[in-house]
Formats: sequence, C-alpha cells, structure tokens
Amino acid sequence: MPSMNKFDVIVIGAGPAGLLAAGRAGELGGKVLVLEKMRQEGRKLLITGKGRCNITNDAPIREFITHVYPDGRFLRNVFAQFFSKDILDLLQKYGVEATLERGGRYFPASNESADVLKALLKRCRDAKVEIRCGYRVEKLLVENNITKGVIVNGQKYLADKVILATGGKSYPATGSNGDGYELAKAVGHTIENPRPALVPLETAGDLAQNLQGLNLRNVKAMVWVNDKKLGEDFGEMIFTHFGISGPIILTLSRIVVDELQKNNKVEISIDLKPALDEQKLDARLVRDLNEHGKKQLVNIFRYWLPATMIPVFIDQLALDPAKECHQVSAKERKQIRNLIKNLRFTVTRNRSYNEAIITAGGITTSEISSKTMESKLVKGLYFAGEMIDLDAETGGYNLQIAYSTGWVAGNACMKEDK
Repeated sequence: MPSMNKFDVIVIGAGPAGLLAAGRAGELGGKVLVLEKMRQEGRKLLITGKGRCNITNDAPIREFITHVYPDGRFLRNVFAQFFSKDILDLLQKYGVEATLERGGRYFPASNESADVLKALLKRCRDAKVEIRCGYRVEKLLVENNITKGVIVNGQKYLADKVILATGGKSYPATGSNGDGYELAKAVGHTIENPRPALVPLETAGDLAQNLQGLNLRNVKAMVWVNDKKLGEDFGEMIFTHFGISGPIILTLSRIVVDELQKNNKVEISIDLKPALDEQKLDARLVRDLNEHGKKQLVNIFRYWLPATMIPVFIDQLALDPAKECHQVSAKERKQIRNLIKNLRFTVTRNRSYNEAIITAGGITTSEISSKTMESKLVKGLYFAGEMIDLDAETGGYNLQIAYSTGWVAGNACMKEDK
C-alpha cells in the first residue's frame, strides 16, 4: 500500500465539527486527511444564521445543556474541555471578531459566515491538514472491531483513527443526506430515528396564508396535543404561504414532529398579548370601545393588532366592520378577547429536511464515550457533530455542539495510546 494513502487520522466531513477535529489533531502533530464529498468545504456552515452564522451562545454550561435534547448532560465532559470562550478565542486568533446580540447569541462582527469558515480552514492549513473535496467515503474499514481506515472509490485510505462528522439529513443540498448514519450502522451502531428538527410547520385552512409575511414579536406560542398543552415559548414568529415559522415555532417543532409521527392531533395557539391576562385585556377592550364609541369597529382594531391582521380577524369573528364601537355586545367583546389570546392553528405536517435547520435523532449517545467521543463498539472510531443523537434550540447551541465534539474527538484520537 502506497504511504501516500496512510494517515494518522481521517476525518469524514468538512463541516464545523470535522474542521475543528482535523485542526486539533493536526495541531497535535497528526498526519490528517479530511474527506469531503461535496466540491466545497463547509457549505452548510455558510448558510447558517441566514448567512450570518450564529457562532455560539454565552449561556454557562449548566444552562446551556438544558437547551439540548434528548439529554444535554452527555455534553458536560465535552464542554469542560472546549466551550464557547474557546471557539471565540480561536476565531479571534484568525481575525474573526464576534459581537454579542440579544438572547446571548454571538455573530461575527462582519455578519459574514464565510469569515468563520475561512478561519477554520486557515487553522487546518496551519496544522498541515490535507483536505480533499469531491471524495465520498463508501465504507469504513474495520477488522475485529478495530478501525483500519476507509474506502473511497474502491481505493483504501488507511488510518488507525477515523472521525465521522458527516452531519445529519437537514439541508441535503449541502451534502448532509444521512450517509454517515449508514456508515455507522454498517459497523454495528444504533441509529435513533432521524427526523427534521427546528423545522417550519404547515397548517390547515387559509388563516396563516392570509397573514403571509407578517412577523410577530413578543408573542407566546403553545403546542396542544389532543387538547393537552405540551409546550410553550415566547418570542418571535412569522406567517408563511404554507403555515408558520420563526424562532419560537422552530423551537416547538421538536414536540410537533414527534407527535405528528404518532398520528396525534396537534394544534398551535398564539397569544398575541401575553403580558395581559384575560381580565386586564378585557378591561382594555372596554376602555377603548367606550372612549371611541362613535368610531367604526374596524378602526378601533388598530389599537389591538397589526394592520395586516385586522381584516383577517374581522372575517374570523364574522363581525360587521362598520358597527360602531358602543354597539359591540359583551358576547362580541369576549369573542375578540378569545381570538387575541388564542389564535389557533391545526398543524397538518412539518416541512421537509430541505427546510429543517438540523436533524434530531442519530447515533445513540450510549454507544459513545462522553469523554473522548470514541465509539464504545469500534476502537479508533470517533463521532462529532449533528450525526450524534443530540439537537438543540436555536441560538448558536447546535454549532457549539459541533465545535466541541469535533475538538474533543480530534484531541482524544491523538492523545490516546501516548
């Protein structure tokens, strides 16, 4: 076998997890090869945060892991080795300054995700890591549960350490189409039901479509499954041509996807005035209706709702828009109040992996060492990033999981056996 195909470490996948792993193994003196099946590195990283790249979140470890599912505690050892300050320091070393925004989210000061990718690639180059794009790994070479390398286009590439960092199944056009699951499964690993996460939702009827493009802030969304509340979130959302999306909807989609798979009835209700309870909201409606008694009802709605919502609300309530405010009955006022506090949508389905920010499910954590990210089944095989059964809410959490698991895998595979 030619020595040119023999490496200390082979990393499969040139996303954030793979690049952190490769850079760290290279820093420690390893001869490292990264194999990326796409023609360009980090394609998914480039589109994160709408092209701005939400680098990480400033939440402390204890709080951070509460935003990770199904069990963020698996990451305690990982985060103790490499966490948010470490990635920010690393990027700063390569010229990427970060700014802190609301919700504890860090973005590059340039607002360009490409700057983050360039920094990670420069680090790999400095560590003499070789990256080959357009190379799709067909098989892991494993003998007697010991890693020996990989096969690409029928050719063997040998290494005692292989790090699998191929991503999940979300945004498959960027290369993450589930290949890594098959590679891991073929050597005995268990794959927990992969499914779209942080994904927009389709709703029945035309209510959402009639509000298309409307962005709401400071509202509360609640998930109802078979008429029982299973979750809620406060913040921002948007109506689309197919249904609902935006940060709070994406966060709640984790519950929705799982319940839809069980064929349960799933509804989302929106409280447009979460700061006011029913009594306070009613008092405000009474006050406004009394103060503007001679005005038409359609004109008073602007005190309560965004302009786009007014005709939709009038239609939903079957009210006469020309009715004078002093003529509004207690029953009609109650209907208005109920709709403001409980604008309800029936969810028919979630959108596909093409629109899912990440993938839930993946390689079960019980088969991975939480200290080194090494497989408990195959010696010399490591995992990093989204392909592991860990997913988090929006806000930079998922990228930090990728960096941290990647760094730990790259670090461990060079430090073990020494």
